Amino acid sequence: MVVTRSCRSLLVIVSLVLSAGCAAPSRDTAPQAPDDYFARQLPGLPGGWDPMMSPVDNPVRQVRSLHAPPPVLVRQALLAQHERWVGTPYRLGGSGESGIDCSALVQHVFNDTFRLALPRSTGEQVHEGTSIPRDELQAGDLVFFRPPGAYDHVGIYVGDGYFLHASTSQGVKLSKLDNGYWRRHYWQARRALEPTRLAQRVVASGEG
Repeated sequence: MVVTRSCRSLLVIVSLVLSAGCAAPSRDTAPQAPDDYFARQLPGLPGGWDPMMSPVDNPVRQVRSLHAPPPVLVRQALLAQHERWVGTPYRLGGSGESGIDCSALVQHVFNDTFRLALPRSTGEQVHEGTSIPRDELQAGDLVFFRPPGAYDHVGIYVGDGYFLHASTSQGVKLSKLDNGYWRRHYWQARRALEPTRLAQRVVASGEG
């Protein structure tokens, strides 16, 4: 059978249409995250935050899927507690969301995050665990200060030079250890539990 030129052209066009219908869409057409997606700021935390540390993410899921090291997991869980308590006013003797003091905050955070019962007062907490040099601080360590006045002060180191505490003037917040005031009145640090064991407790409790 003789096939005319116009028929051959028609067959070529039909063949191209059919082959295009079976092609997979290009991966380049997949929607992309906006450039600033991972540049959001954590409320109350100076500067940007690392998505690996986001308190929005479940640290249990993260440690299973991304194998986050213990300091990362502990820091993430502490930042989640910061989100919960940030802005709570300071009240001497207080232990709730209407007002809380420094040692009560530490007690709550350790109980809720690590299922570890610490004493109520700063004077008792300073005897917990082992003494840690300042240059060896890790997330989860207790940091103690002796500011002017009748009372000592305690907070929890979260990493990158910051600690979580109940400030007498501004309530629960993150502060820099190298701030002139805190550097001047720094006293000592204690490690109530090793970071690996703290991380294991985070996973076991499902914190986050």
